[in-house]
Amino acid sequence: MTTKTRHDVASLEELREKGRLIVQVGKAEIGLFEVDGEVRAWRNLCPHAFAPVCEGRVCGTRLASNVYEYVYGRDQEILRCPWHGWEFDLKTGQHLAGEQKLRGYKAEVEEGRVYIEM
Repeated sequence: MTTKTRHDVASLEELREKGRLIVQVGKAEIGLFEVDGEVRAWRNLCPHAFAPVCEGRVCGTRLASNVYEYVYGRDQEILRCPWHGWEFDLKTGQHLAGEQKLRGYKAEVEEGRVYIEM
């Protein structure tokens, strides 16, 4: 049986001011992001080459569209790895073009504080 521990890692105000936070919990670096009013917590390791993925650009991506048509969308919902440009959905952690996925943690906000469960 695995026991999960809840950690108070940041204030919601600080996360909103900075746009993202990278916090240390034990030996793990965790990236915190607010997406559509929900706080998401992702391990700061890209599954491709173990890059510090949470330091990457938060942006949008090209959406499926017709030939020679380039439609940009999902602004502020995509995390792009700083080393090789792999794109991950900040809501689900899923790589946009493959089976890989970021390791996520349950995040909750209570009384202005962000807690993650590990």
